[in-house]
Amino acid sequence: MSLTVVGTVALDTVETPFGKLEEGLGGSATHFAASATFFCPLALVAVVGADFPEAHLDFFRSRPIDLAALERHPGKTFRWKGRYEHDLNVAHTLDTQLNVLLDFNPRLTPAMRKNPFLFLGNIDPAIQLKGIEQMEGKPFIAADTMNYWISGHRESLLKTLKRVHLLLINEAEARLLADTPNLVKASRIIREMGPKTLVIKRGEYGALVFHGDEVFSAPALPLEEILDPTGAGDSFAGGVLGYLAKTGDLSFRNLKKAVIYGSVMASFIVEKFSMDRLRDLTHAEIEGRYRQFCELAHFEMPA
Repeated sequence: MSLTVVGTVALDTVETPFGKLEEGLGGSATHFAASATFFCPLALVAVVGADFPEAHLDFFRSRPIDLAALERHPGKTFRWKGRYEHDLNVAHTLDTQLNVLLDFNPRLTPAMRKNPFLFLGNIDPAIQLKGIEQMEGKPFIAADTMNYWISGHRESLLKTLKRVHLLLINEAEARLLADTPNLVKASRIIREMGPKTLVIKRGEYGALVFHGDEVFSAPALPLEEILDPTGAGDSFAGGVLGYLAKTGDLSFRNLKKAVIYGSVMASFIVEKFSMDRLRDLTHAEIEGRYRQFCELAHFEMPA
């Protein structure tokens, strides 16, 4: 075990033009863990309610996941309900019920605290900081966040970002955090806040990676069928951190490979609802799609 994730486990109700899911397995830590465990074992730190289905726990047990810090509290599990338009980039949150998440206080076991990699899912930055403060040694710390925390909890978020090495956010979040419309300028401003590496997720347009003076533009794979984009960003992060934890190589060259693996995992999760595509996904399929990404981005230098 080399990777710890602190985040949410949720019950998602999702409606898209192509179907509907009622109280499926969701949450930032869930999508991250389901993706990352194709590369390495991990420890999951989260909270669920007394109503959390045993079948969903069985899914976690089927993966190389340490569940010692997955707490079960009296009350209801965190729930999210959303609807996507035909343009799947447009999502509407219909209902959010924090429930047991309101009192979530992450408690890492001694083994989890020693892991060299930590990922902080999209959650209150004060909770993210509690996770960081329990780690021992000098772990590599990556994090995600969202507009709500950037706008409403900025001071707390900035305090957390000082401890983060890699930040993964989308375009709108980068512009809001840096207060500039230009992503190149935004990358510089954000990296001055603490993270030395910034990955900007651009959905169907790929991802941008900024580190020092180096920039990498990762492509996105054109997909014929997308049923549910929920959790794509967390699955992307799971691929990135899972590969980094597997290899232990933090060079920019290896980071570029990790970002492609993240894109691979995100391209699979959207093909079905919830965890359904990852339940039967094989390593051969992952490597085959990685090669597709390589071919997509390859071009010859002029003679």
